[in-house]
Amino acid sequence: MKVAVVGATGMVGTVMLRVLAERNFPVTELIPVASERSAGKKIEYQGKEYTIVTLEDAVKLAPDVALFSAGGDTSLAWAPKFAEVGTTVVDNSSAWRMDPTKKLVVPEINGDVLTTEDKIIANPNCSTIQLVMALAPLHKKYKMKRLIVSTYQSVSGTGVAAVRQLENEQNGILDGEMAYNYQINRNAIPHCDVFMENGYTKEEMKLVKEPKKILGDDSFAVTATAVRIPTAGGHSESVNVEFVNDFDLAEVRAILEATPGVIVQDDLANNIYPMPALANDKDEVFVGRIRRDESLPNTLNMWVVADNLRKGAATNTVQIAEYLVEKGILKA
Repeated sequence: MKVAVVGATGMVGTVMLRVLAERNFPVTELIPVASERSAGKKIEYQGKEYTIVTLEDAVKLAPDVALFSAGGDTSLAWAPKFAEVGTTVVDNSSAWRMDPTKKLVVPEINGDVLTTEDKIIANPNCSTIQLVMALAPLHKKYKMKRLIVSTYQSVSGTGVAAVRQLENEQNGILDGEMAYNYQINRNAIPHCDVFMENGYTKEEMKLVKEPKKILGDDSFAVTATAVRIPTAGGHSESVNVEFVNDFDLAEVRAILEATPGVIVQDDLANNIYPMPALANDKDEVFVGRIRRDESLPNTLNMWVVADNLRKGAATNTVQIAEYLVEKGILKA
């Protein structure tokens, strides 16, 4: 199978290559794609050296699948060109997520919506993926009525420049490259992505809209606050969810424990709960601090953590491609 990775030199693209290798995805020919300034450079994949090519050259090679992580503008301009030559595109940007003609997919939840007709498939926002992984099985059982989510997001979600800013500030370098309007070290910035006219950020509105599309249900209400914190990797979420039907906490835990891709870490006696440091470089979504909201009936609190570069981005993208192979939509 001819596989293109668009944005191969970026933070998520680098992890995509690692995940493809770790999961033994059937790559017979790798096409690493990056900007024109990177074209001609070499990268290594599974012991072999590959030359980075431009988007234009990659389209001519007509890969079977192209995994995109190169920003929304690039995806809008180039994903259709790949689709025209028969390539199936799995896009990690926000470009196609809310397009009604495109599927927004977390394979464990709604992979069955995919067909051979889907040539551009959207990968959800990193914060959305871990949220719906924890909530989908509970929604199925108890039916969500209202969801309040507050995020604690790592700087890696912004990119290399943000990671560099945090490292510089931690080392006392305060006049280096700035990815944020303020220092991030020893700080919390309630500003993820750009502000919109309604006073919410784009990141917050992704959390409002994307779960409804993935679950195929817009009957529940969502509100979100997204905050950037000085951790290098891993996103955390405080989740408060009101259900239509009451629940039993033991059953909630049992449902989550039986959900593929979810690990329950909820042993208060031994101070065991999810944390970004423990989720680092792992593909699962970790759930803990599971308890009733004693101020409202049928309402649950929980804490959800995942590695935003893996399940929140690269791993979910690769899993979509794996699902397409498994179902015979992509021919290996």
